Amino acid sequence: MNWTSPNNSRANRRSGRRSFLGTAFATCAIAPIAPLSLQFGAPGSGSLSKEQRDRMTPAKVIEELQKGNERFRAGKMAPRDYLAEKRSSASGQYPAAVILGCIDSRAPAEIIFDAGIGDTFNARIAGNVVNDDLLGSMEFACAAAGAKLILLLGHTACGAVKGAIDDVVLGNLTGLLARIKPAIPATKFDGEKSSKNAVYVDAVARTNVGLAIENIRRRSPVLEDLEKKGSIQITGAMYNIASGMVEFLG
Repeated sequence: MNWTSPNNSRANRRSGRRSFLGTAFATCAIAPIAPLSLQFGAPGSGSLSKEQRDRMTPAKVIEELQKGNERFRAGKMAPRDYLAEKRSSASGQYPAAVILGCIDSRAPAEIIFDAGIGDTFNARIAGNVVNDDLLGSMEFACAAAGAKLILLLGHTACGAVKGAIDDVVLGNLTGLLARIKPAIPATKFDGEKSSKNAVYVDAVARTNVGLAIENIRRRSPVLEDLEKKGSIQITGAMYNIASGMVEFLG
């Protein structure tokens, strides 16, 4: 998709700054310097630069992901030039976040956060579970590549969580579901504890996100140390596949 900016948008935008995932153009025109935040690349301007990413705080990355989700829910996705993003990121990538989500086809992180090429590292696995390979990938993303945020993204109506509740046995899936099962007894719930109870399934999925975050901190001294220093933040969120809303967890 190709996008051409209004005639005066570039002239009014401070050099070296680009809005994160398409901040309203009117804001750029009226207040080109001080009010602009350090954000992801603007539509048509390419991917994040190292300087832009490094000026962002973990809290700012969360804020801009929230804004992207708001655009997604409103059906006002930022128009962007993927070819320009491809070209600008070919010589180097500087994503602001690493997102670990579920393989579920209804929960693609780049789309629900309205992100472009080079904005985020994205890993997907059934039940958004954490294993050694994913821990290593997160360590690369943060310690080596400079990402500021690790986001564990669970979602409603998760089939992997249902499978763990039902004690499904199926080849290699059995071992994967075993990583989710600790969330079952750890979930406080009054009501029918069944995979047929959508509210219960979502409660277990939420607990699974929390346990995964604890798992990351416990099993990766590298990431734990970065978080203690304030260089990164490790947090979780739940995506509602019906409403499209991402709820960030405290």
